[in-house]
Amino acid sequence: MKNFRTKVFKQAYELMRATGKAFAVCLSKAWALYRLTKRMHKEIVTFAYEKADGSQRKAKGTLQDVQNLVKGTGTPNYKTVRYFDVEANGFRSFKAENLITVY
Repeated sequence: MKNFRTKVFKQAYELMRATGKAFAVCLSKAWALYRLTKRMHKEIVTFAYEKADGSQRKAKGTLQDVQNLVKGTGTPNYKTVRYFDVEANGFRSFKAENLITVY
């Protein structure tokens, strides 16, 4: 079992590889993503991210009580953030570097 700091730093490293930005900037974004997913395990959270086509998406997502809906291996992927969209009633994901803000 890896501790949360290891996960945050791995995510920061992946962000640095994907964007080419400074590690400090990527580390800040990785902590924001960590706080977002931690909050989603407890409640429904509203956040915004940039979609692949360049448009902005405002989403309401959660990770609370969705373990029985998960299909697949469940291996950690540091390039994307997955969540259960309560408005669309299905799983969605976005690239980690595309997170804009958490409301």
